[in-house]
Amino acid sequence: MERHAQDVDLLIVGGGINGTGIARDAAGRGLSVALVEQDDLASHTSSASTKLIHGGLRYLEYGEVRLVREALIERERLWAMAPHIIWPLRFVLPQTNSPRPAWMVRAGLFLYDHLGGREKLPATETIRLGRDARGAGLKDDGRAFVYSDCWVEDSRLVVLNARDAADRGAAIMTQTRLIDAERTGGGWRATIEDAGGRRTITARALVNAAGPWVADVLGRVPHARDDRGVRLVKGSHIVVPRLYEGDHAFMLQNPDRRIVFAIPYEGAFTLIGTTDEAWQGAPGRAEISPEEVDYLLGTVARYFDRAPGRDDIAWTYSGIRPLYDDKAANASAVTRDYVLDLDTGPAGANENAPMLSIFGGKITTYRKLAEHALGELARFFPQASGAWTAGAVLPGGDVPDADFDRWFDTLAARLPDMPRALLHRLARAYGTRVDRLLGDARTPAGLGEDLGGGLHAREVAYLVDQEWAISAEDILYRRSKLGLHVPPGTADRLAAWLAARA
Repeated sequence: MERHAQDVDLLIVGGGINGTGIARDAAGRGLSVALVEQDDLASHTSSASTKLIHGGLRYLEYGEVRLVREALIERERLWAMAPHIIWPLRFVLPQTNSPRPAWMVRAGLFLYDHLGGREKLPATETIRLGRDARGAGLKDDGRAFVYSDCWVEDSRLVVLNARDAADRGAAIMTQTRLIDAERTGGGWRATIEDAGGRRTITARALVNAAGPWVADVLGRVPHARDDRGVRLVKGSHIVVPRLYEGDHAFMLQNPDRRIVFAIPYEGAFTLIGTTDEAWQGAPGRAEISPEEVDYLLGTVARYFDRAPGRDDIAWTYSGIRPLYDDKAANASAVTRDYVLDLDTGPAGANENAPMLSIFGGKITTYRKLAEHALGELARFFPQASGAWTAGAVLPGGDVPDADFDRWFDTLAARLPDMPRALLHRLARAYGTRVDRLLGDARTPAGLGEDLGGGLHAREVAYLVDQEWAISAEDILYRRSKLGLHVPPGTADRLAAWLAARA
């Protein structure tokens, strides 16, 4: 069944961090925006990151100084925009097994400390692991450097950008696929499809932010330029029971010069990743390979006294990174920088139907990428206002002075009968918008049925109504990581609740 057309300034294909970031920026400039995502928001690459807002220390080794500087500037900016889902993290970098000389690492860290205008994060320090509590659990008792970056709840960052875009008028359409798109005299005419059938949508400009599917989208557009390449690289992670005490992370260097992070995760776990493996298959849901498991477990065994085995792995996840193909021989050396490709149609045609394709990028620089994208499209939208997102908080991020702990203590004092652990989880997820979720609830009973592990009916309803959640997986592994904590049967109870509400 074909349905009516909808007219917008900007049609965005892809509901990952770049697509939602561009939607937010564009809607805030006064443009009418529609975003289509074939699955759930952040259902692929953007929920499969190492969960870091970071400059990318190792990218300095490949000469990516501009990218590192931009990412370091964005690091504290994003933290201030969303202090409920982004917070500082200290990284311990042991040197005993390092394939790089200590002077080289220290020089890189000096640049890292000073390239990006660091203001609030502490500077690098040098410690002796045998004399410092942060060395507990390691085989190494030698020297280590300790530096700063930030942690992020990556899939929530995507959802909050989509929520802000929608609050500013954007239409966010999940489970909606682009079938084709063609240039018309005044822009684009696209066919999209969801559970209700096909319909047409017209747009002044098209943004291809489909991530690993960027080339696939180009294939649905007649006469699209094809002189830019995308290189698919799989990155995988494992989650194991907590390896060490403390709230610090480790950056572990391997003999092949690649690095692996070990990061505190969800209280009871340690997150270990990532790998870099060339991906030749279709850009669908990837799974970790036995070789990747061996590589990550082997890295941990090289450094830690108590090394986990395969049976200790609680969860794995993998994602396909759509990197710009700079022809690097080594997947780890492929640029993480982004390329924006503006296609205004066949030679000689007027510029009535621009298409902007996004290649590469990293989660830390998504806001700047969106700003650059709107800059590329500015001449087509003279009515649009200027850049505005630098410093504009995300939904729930208006925490006084960006001090989450102080704000949370005030919240907990106001709700003394709400279990502190439950309230803390909700505050971390929703920030100041937690009051919209809680409503008049003052105890867990006020939140409705407990579907398992403290996931109450009122929270599920909020996620469905405000955050585009449809399935149990959306809720347990993207809007939250409760899937790691809830008792058996929760997913089935949740699915039944969702079905009954539909």
